[in-house]
Amino acid sequence: MDQDAREQQLRERIAARGSLLIAFSGGVDSSLLSAIAREVLGDRCRAVFLESPLVPRSAMRDARETAAALGIPLEVIPLPVMELESFPANPPDRCYHCKRLSARVLKERARELGIACVADGTSASDLGGHRPGLRAGREEGIAHPLMEAGITKEDIRAIARRMGYAFWSRPSAACLASRIPYGEELSIVKLRMIEDAEEVLHALGFTQVRVRLHGELARIEVMPGEMERLWKEREGILESLQEMGFAYVTIDLAGYRSGSMDEVL
Repeated sequence: MDQDAREQQLRERIAARGSLLIAFSGGVDSSLLSAIAREVLGDRCRAVFLESPLVPRSAMRDARETAAALGIPLEVIPLPVMELESFPANPPDRCYHCKRLSARVLKERARELGIACVADGTSASDLGGHRPGLRAGREEGIAHPLMEAGITKEDIRAIARRMGYAFWSRPSAACLASRIPYGEELSIVKLRMIEDAEEVLHALGFTQVRVRLHGELARIEVMPGEMERLWKEREGILESLQEMGFAYVTIDLAGYRSGSMDEVL
């Protein structure tokens, strides 16, 4: 099945739902899903951004701007994930507990609005690796229209670019807790340190960035082609991150890769 056929199947699957409440992060995946759902369903498509310390504040700004540009009503709902008894200990199935809570909050809001289905931007590319959050989604009945249509992350960017959406090239993002090794306690202080450190690197123009926190050590991941520039900027970066509370600052020679904390599992 070619990309056009997969896109058409996506539209048909969205139409079959009748109405959708979309978990909207402002990232490329949920933005494209929302844009197409808006075309297909009109006012029967709504979007919710779940606000928590796990999400960079810049993501909320992006989400608001993107939703406004798409003409989609966006509601921001707090997600008290740090209050979950099982979450701050940061177990390997951390995402399961977060996604289960997220699903329940979204389903309750959908019921209040009279919307038939809750969906997210999970794609066919998300089927591999360590994905306990997908299990929670299945258990809670969350729909994955992109995945169901066989649409990959590569397809998503290509379709968004063809449709003229500026977000097509937006770097991929992930929960800030994914920067902390499993078993190391999560705290709002640590999450804010990571967020602020990544903002320093984004401000310098680095496109895809992760700052992984190991105790007092920051492990920086950037795209391999940007490592030379990272080295040239090292003195300013070191000074900024040490002022934030990092005792040691290192560069990961393997470069950026999604889910690098899962490599120990």
